[in-house]
Amino acid sequence: MTGTAADNSPLLKQYRDIKARHPGDILFFRMGDFYEMFYGDAELAARLLNITLTSRGDGVPLAGVPVKAAADYLKQLVAKGQRVAICEQVEDPKKAKGIVRREVVETVSPGALIEEDWLPGSRNNFIAAVHPGDSRFPGGAGVAAVDLSTGEFILEPCRLDRLAETLGRLSPAELVTVAGVDFGAESDCFRTNRERWEFDPELASEELCRRFTLVSLDGLGIEPADGPAVGAAGALLRYLGELKPSGLPHLRRPVVHRSQRHLWLDEMTRRNLELVEPLRQGNRAVTLLETIDRTVTPMGARLLRSWVLAPLRDATAINARLDAVALAVDRQGPRGAVRAALDGVRDLERLAGRAAAGRANPRELGGLRDSFRRLPALAAALSDLINRSGGGNPLTVMSDGLDQLADLRAELEAALEERPPVSLAEGGAIRTGYDRELDEVRSLRDGGKQHIAAIQQRERERTGIPSLKVGYNRVFGYYLEVTHAHSARVPPDYERRQTLATAERYVTPELKEYEAKVLGAEERMTEREAELFAAVRARVGAAIDRIQRTAGILAHLDVWTSLAEVAIAERYRRPTVDDGYEMALIGSRHPVIERLMPREAFIPNDVRFDAASRVQLVTGPNMAGKSTILRQIGLVVILAQIGSFVPADSATIGVVDRLFTRVGASDNLARGQSTFMVEMSETSAILHNATPTSLVLLDEIGRGTSTYDGVAIAWAVTEHLHDVIGCKTMFATHYHELMQLPERLAHARNLNVAVRETDDAVVFLHRLEAGGTDRSYGVHVAQLAGLPASVVDRAAEVLGKLEGEHRMVPGNPPASDLGQLGLFGEAAPRRAPRSPAPNPDRLRTELAKCDPDAMTPLEALNQLAALKRLVDEK
Repeated sequence: MTGTAADNSPLLKQYRDIKARHPGDILFFRMGDFYEMFYGDAELAARLLNITLTSRGDGVPLAGVPVKAAADYLKQLVAKGQRVAICEQVEDPKKAKGIVRREVVETVSPGALIEEDWLPGSRNNFIAAVHPGDSRFPGGAGVAAVDLSTGEFILEPCRLDRLAETLGRLSPAELVTVAGVDFGAESDCFRTNRERWEFDPELASEELCRRFTLVSLDGLGIEPADGPAVGAAGALLRYLGELKPSGLPHLRRPVVHRSQRHLWLDEMTRRNLELVEPLRQGNRAVTLLETIDRTVTPMGARLLRSWVLAPLRDATAINARLDAVALAVDRQGPRGAVRAALDGVRDLERLAGRAAAGRANPRELGGLRDSFRRLPALAAALSDLINRSGGGNPLTVMSDGLDQLADLRAELEAALEERPPVSLAEGGAIRTGYDRELDEVRSLRDGGKQHIAAIQQRERERTGIPSLKVGYNRVFGYYLEVTHAHSARVPPDYERRQTLATAERYVTPELKEYEAKVLGAEERMTEREAELFAAVRARVGAAIDRIQRTAGILAHLDVWTSLAEVAIAERYRRPTVDDGYEMALIGSRHPVIERLMPREAFIPNDVRFDAASRVQLVTGPNMAGKSTILRQIGLVVILAQIGSFVPADSATIGVVDRLFTRVGASDNLARGQSTFMVEMSETSAILHNATPTSLVLLDEIGRGTSTYDGVAIAWAVTEHLHDVIGCKTMFATHYHELMQLPERLAHARNLNVAVRETDDAVVFLHRLEAGGTDRSYGVHVAQLAGLPASVVDRAAEVLGKLEGEHRMVPGNPPASDLGQLGLFGEAAPRRAPRSPAPNPDRLRTELAKCDPDAMTPLEALNQLAALKRLVDEK
């Protein structure tokens, strides 16, 4: 635009100066009742929001949205991965000399949202920063995460190879990373790159101490090796300071989470077990969280979700949670009273955060007041619940720490109308009797309006004009309107102000006098109500620490009583959780699937792991329920380690440190990975990260390649899990050759999922039994799936022939002179030409080399295949 009129425009110069400080953001530039966008921002916003793109007289592209509707447009832009800088007028345009002064008051991004109705109440909205470590912290990394809507602040030191698991658990909406550094963890969330120096741990330590008034970070539980997490916190605070220049008064002191305190659930396991998200988007009532979530408050829903994603590893802490649930299970009446008091409590964390940030509206403060009103009843019900329970139960600790916030409740009840408006501009937020000055100006305003009505009636009587009326508009203020038909009756003291097609508008000295009083009272009333409301909101915001502590107690009560409700409704039992190795699940059930079936229809199963049978190989037909059994074991363990009762007649569970599942088939086309490659990558991650106290649940490893390759890989993986790692493992497979493994592996056992054959039909019993099976019943499953009868019959015929002769085409297979391409680009050697006939001496020589007693089953199979090829040669 060099040399154009736009260059000389003071307004656009101001815009360009501000935009230069926010180059990657869409700038909402306040102009009166609109937010305007110019240049490229206008073109981008018009496309994303489907709004009109126009231009100024000087040709500069222009698009705008009304201030009143801006929230909806902001929400759309953020949902589409944009960051928006809000530039407001920071001085009264009437008093401005020249261009109105403007400043960016906040920047809205996917991770920096505090609007309650923009966010789902059941989950956190984290913005996380990642420090991938450096030479000072070899192998170490760190994450800092903040939920601006609640003020929650987390520091999590971790190893670099566990970074993906940590981020997957937090599921941040926005990620702050070191520019130009790949930390090896996939994430499709919105990313913001920052300079490396901003992640310096020493600078971050100083900032944390300053912000939270600390002498050192020792009081937070920070250790010397936690430098990357501290550095990430420093970068995150600097970025948040830019997004929210007015400050973050509701930000809590950071809490250090250490991954070794929680059960490790990688992304693969969270996905396979459908903990919080369904495998198929759109499916409902299929996740573990949906099954057990009976919470009645947003805080409780968020806490339960965080527990499901991060179960505990400490048996003492797990049993403390179980004690709380058990007490709630045993005392139905008080538990119901607690839940009744909790029901209707608003999102205290987010509302208090908005109050502290100066963003809460009258209706939201009313929501806080109504929530505080429920606390006395809650305290009484909780006291009844813990009566005679002893001092060690966590519910007793919660009762002792419950702040009923009586002073805040009294302040809000005195100040606010019973049903305050959403917007302060609507008026009527402050209760009559709270402030004498406000009451006086309200009385003056209301009395003035009544007097104006009296003027209308008096003037009608004085002039004899029955249609005379008093009206008002912003241009002329109050006026008397007389139709042309009665213009002859207009008194001489009427002063004409406006002529219309059908009437004339007049004013009188009396009318103008009362107008001044009414409008002055209205303006002062608005100002005074705003002053009073801001003071009340500030007092609530100043108590945010107390409100957040109370919200935390309510969240725990909600979760524990919710889990008690589930335990009773679904017939769950308290598990025995200890530090031992053994696991015994008697009559265990799948918590999700059993809810989708008629009551008592789900077939329970017993599962036992101990040192003598730590590897269990499960065979059985398709559709028999092998995958269901694997998943239900994993879900029962997770439920137990979050401190919940479990779907089983009884359960003894030695604490698991890491849970791995490899269930189902998937590919990653975006990264060029086939189903088999993904399967091998996931299996590799298990073998590198499992420990003796881990639980590994494998389903069908090696299916995506040739049968012998698949058997060989599955055999070797099982041996490694048995001999090297020594963890509890259940492996479901259709490779019946693997049933020989218990003959070689001392701590392996065969199991099968039972079926019953009746004539040509198969009945799936879904019952786990000892011993293996050598049939998969695939043709029967194909029949059940509805394949044409001719196809099923032909498949059965082909199966019988292959099982008997191993070939469908008569004669020997043709020789091929094509070598198989090597995995890394070199062609494998071509097969040598076949000799005219088998050589008996050669056969005897090869057989003499064999030592059956020293062979593994797999080596014997390979040798037999080689001998068969010699016989087939011509």
